[in-house]
Amino acid sequence: MKTTALSEADGIANGRRASRRLRTALLGLTLAVVAASASAMSIRELRALEASDKDQGVLYVQYYLVGAMEGMLEASAQQARSGGKPSICPNGRKLEPRMAKPLYDGELRRNAGLYEADMPVQLVLLNAMVAAYAC
Repeated sequence: MKTTALSEADGIANGRRASRRLRTALLGLTLAVVAASASAMSIRELRALEASDKDQGVLYVQYYLVGAMEGMLEASAQQARSGGKPSICPNGRKLEPRMAKPLYDGELRRNAGLYEADMPVQLVLLNAMVAAYAC
């Protein structure tokens, strides 16, 4: 009789732990999704940032674009390392941080009717990099 009571108590405790782990996992997943969507900056927001402070705004925009560019390059390299086809292939050509803003601006000029102000900056930059460094 005692063994059955202990087994039931253990089962209840294990069920609570599993429930807690599931809630923690769901919370973590929710936070990851929110963080990912919150991190994308729109074209409008980037323009406002650039105009906000003539000296610092331009630097912030440059840093943001360089970070986005480096992230895309790393994602493409990871895709290649895992056996997939990379989307960006510099093929020995230089791709320097100072090139991020001209690539971005050039893509916006070439395809002015394609992009809306609420679209993410990363979309514009990715399209620019895929066009300039096609595989």
